[in-house]
Amino acid sequence: MLAEMRIQGLGVIEEALLELHPGFTVVTGETGAGKTMVVTGLHLLSGGRAEASKVRNGTGKATVEGRFEGVFAEHVARIVTDAGGEADEDGSLIALRSVGADGRSRAHLGGRSVPVSVLSDLADRLLAVHGQNDQLRLLRPSEQRDVLDRFAGDAVAKPLLEYRSVRNEWQSVVTELTERQSRSREMAQQADLLRHGLDEIAAVEPQAGEDTELAEQVKRLAAADELRSAAGSAQAAVSGAPDGDPDQPGALGLVGEARRRLASVEDPVLRELEPRLAEAAVLLSDVGAELGGYLDGLDADPERLEQVLARQSDLKKLTRKYAADVDGVLAWAEDARARLSTMDTSEEALAELAAKRDALATELAGHAAKLSAARVLAAEQLAAAITSELSGLAMGQAEIDVTVQRHAAEGSDAQALRVEGELVHAGPDGIDDVELLLKAHSAAPPMPVHKAASGGELSRVMLAIEVVLAHADTVQTLVFDEVDAGVGGRAAVEVGRRLARLARSHQVLVVTHLPQVAAFADRHLVVDKGTAKGITRSGVKTLEPSERVEELARMLAGMDGTETGRAHAEELLAVAESDKASPGPEGKKGSNNPRKRRKQA
Repeated sequence: MLAEMRIQGLGVIEEALLELHPGFTVVTGETGAGKTMVVTGLHLLSGGRAEASKVRNGTGKATVEGRFEGVFAEHVARIVTDAGGEADEDGSLIALRSVGADGRSRAHLGGRSVPVSVLSDLADRLLAVHGQNDQLRLLRPSEQRDVLDRFAGDAVAKPLLEYRSVRNEWQSVVTELTERQSRSREMAQQADLLRHGLDEIAAVEPQAGEDTELAEQVKRLAAADELRSAAGSAQAAVSGAPDGDPDQPGALGLVGEARRRLASVEDPVLRELEPRLAEAAVLLSDVGAELGGYLDGLDADPERLEQVLARQSDLKKLTRKYAADVDGVLAWAEDARARLSTMDTSEEALAELAAKRDALATELAGHAAKLSAARVLAAEQLAAAITSELSGLAMGQAEIDVTVQRHAAEGSDAQALRVEGELVHAGPDGIDDVELLLKAHSAAPPMPVHKAASGGELSRVMLAIEVVLAHADTVQTLVFDEVDAGVGGRAAVEVGRRLARLARSHQVLVVTHLPQVAAFADRHLVVDKGTAKGITRSGVKTLEPSERVEELARMLAGMDGTETGRAHAEELLAVAESDKASPGPEGKKGSNNPRKRRKQA
């Protein structure tokens, strides 16, 4: 969870420390006080876009630092380790994002500088920020299929993975067949050139590294006389004259003479040198033998030199046309053979490829139908779950319907696929279009959510969707930025109640203007704005119980210190505390600490 967040130099906030509750934390404040900067800070900490306009004037840069606790699951630890970061001694993880006045930003994780994308990857695992922009995004038909898939989890993820795997192979075969059919003449010409090259190479039969070996042979054969003279002289110096002339004993004979002389004396000091001379004699004998072998194997045959030069010339013809060296020529030949295998435009080859395409299409159609069926089943469950949430948000007569319809192929659709007798468009995410419809009451027709719901109803519908998706989400920390906009009265109380219940299994942070929502929080933070010497500053304060009454009274009555407002605030807090103490949906008494709640489960 996110234990605390420190903000410096961001918008109207000069410096603030937010200590977050593991359950439900709410952030309130006057309009313009800087509540949105809290969410902006979370977006920055999540790797979001940095804007120089958000940097407070005169500060030079804005900094957001978050401390996470209890986050070292395997997938999170891998992100941190790969980035070179590490946890603090107490096991917490520090993430930091700074934005300069020039718009440049920097990111740090676990004490190491990292790309901003690393913070984004980490945030995907740890927290989800839901705001009004997310509501609008979820209303787009293109996003609603993703909502359904997230809710369904493995029930859709597994058949979708199988579908995509077969679809990739099917598309590859379709593309190859189309290319062979449309470019048959061009491909035939290219194939002829490749075959000609392969024939030339096959006629020479080059061997890997052969050009380097031949160059060494040419060098040796061309200098055979010089090499023989040098080796012969060296052998004579080591082993003595070839005719056994005693006047030229060589190094080996001189060492032998030295050994004999030392062996004939009784001085122990000199006698100790004799074994070392014996070692030198062995070494000289080995060198002399190797020089003799070299002389015996030295080839000075002019015909052999001509053969090597001719072979070298044949190889150079290949390296001038196909690659820089023989190894490159062999690589070209291997690549040419692979390319030829895809250029066969004969009727037999095209028929074989078409048969493969059809077989893959049949297999793909099966996976598509299975995926579609899984979505239809999940759609019923998703609709029921959202409808149930709406009944708890003072929309008891409303119903959500999640429709799954196959996307029909149009015109000359290159991705057309026949599934169960129907020609459909086989896109990367399947063959289905998904749409969320709302029936405001039992007599109303189902309509797209954004057309059927009023402003307040839309906020409640989207909150219900967020709550349902949150239970299907793997992240622990959920942030809601004024998703209760347009809601009031009894519905606002139900929104607060729903968020409090969600906080039994997740850490929840809510930025709100509704006292009915704020009353259900486990911790209440206020963004307070003040002006001193003409400079406006905002800070964040954690409220004590008595201070909560004052803040809720202000939010209720619009003014400070009214007895009526205080009485309403105290009553609202009492209702909220009573509700949180009552058994939750699971039939157990609710816990305000997600970690304790998980232990209960």
